[in-house]
Amino acid sequence: MKIVKLEDLHADMGWRPISFLKITTDEGLTGWAEYAENFGAGGVTELIHKFAGVVQGLDPREVGKITSSLQAITRLAAGGLNNQAIAAIENACLDIKAKALGVPVYALFGGPFRTRLPVYWSHCGSFRVRFADLFEKWGKPRIETLDDLTALGKEAVSRGFSAIKTNPLYVDGGKLKMFEGGFRLHPQLLERNIDGKFIGAITDMLAAYRDGLGLRAGLMLDINFNQRTEGFVRIARALEPFDLTWFEIDMHDPAALAHVRNASRVPITSLESIHGLKGYRPYFEQGAVDVAVVDVPWNGLWESVRIATLADAYEVNVAPHNFYGDLASIMSAHFCAAIPNFRIMELEVDDVPWKSEFVTLPPVVENGQFVVPTGPGWGTEVNEEAVRARPWKPR
Repeated sequence: MKIVKLEDLHADMGWRPISFLKITTDEGLTGWAEYAENFGAGGVTELIHKFAGVVQGLDPREVGKITSSLQAITRLAAGGLNNQAIAAIENACLDIKAKALGVPVYALFGGPFRTRLPVYWSHCGSFRVRFADLFEKWGKPRIETLDDLTALGKEAVSRGFSAIKTNPLYVDGGKLKMFEGGFRLHPQLLERNIDGKFIGAITDMLAAYRDGLGLRAGLMLDINFNQRTEGFVRIARALEPFDLTWFEIDMHDPAALAHVRNASRVPITSLESIHGLKGYRPYFEQGAVDVAVVDVPWNGLWESVRIATLADAYEVNVAPHNFYGDLASIMSAHFCAAIPNFRIMELEVDDVPWKSEFVTLPPVVENGQFVVPTGPGWGTEVNEEAVRARPWKPR
């Protein structure tokens, strides 16, 4: 069996594109992967095109050999977009290999350890605040007040979710807004300085959610890169009364992240932006996280399983970074089913109403649990007709 063609397809997912890689073989088998082309200036697709000349003619079932070969030729610029393009090829090849064997992808790694996965509602409230006009057009009520957050917490519990995760929201002009510091153009982008007003807004928000969730449901806060070490420590200490499942932050300094973890009683989660086994190692050596987040589309499922194995050696649980489309959710589900040290799976609940059109067998979520597909490969295919019917138009 040989790889004969690589194709990229893109569709509209509201405020961002959704991207797919299709690999075709000379025996008629095809493999699919979802990947991310909506960070910074993009470029993953162009790299996939460059790597196509390397992998065409190779046997897609030799997944490790293909990944290692591509890593070798990009060693001088390891990680980043190169890593993400390699991961897309790896994931599509895993789909082909599992289909050729007639087994689910998780079976290639000794799974399933479990067939149902607890999920949490990611960006709960925060995306409805940030993209209020879009969600209102799609029939979702606006989230404008702290009382609205309390009501949303009650809704999450009523729908069976055992946990939710949100981002910093603050009241401005009588309405909630989402703080963007650390990612996008914003007055506090460069300094990332903390103040009491910002901490107070976070604690007010979490108090509103906790009122709606009750004491048993999990509550998580993700503030990404928007503070430096001092700010993360001060926020973590302010969060202690809320019994968070975790406080999620992003840092590229293992020692500084370990300091934040040791400075409060709040569990710390991180590492979604780290690439590769070697990238994760110093964080485990420093004891920097309670839960390690791994992005399957960024790292590839084979590499992600290796990262989870290393985490297991340090008694650390793993959770997937998954705020993508349905195929990526299914890919992440196979990862969660293939490892012993799984914690909980991220899931985008608020999304475009046509999200499930892009796959032939959409995910099944029952009472807050993701049902792992059992068909060959990922257990679903990309609906090319639906993808082409909704072309992405950059905004």
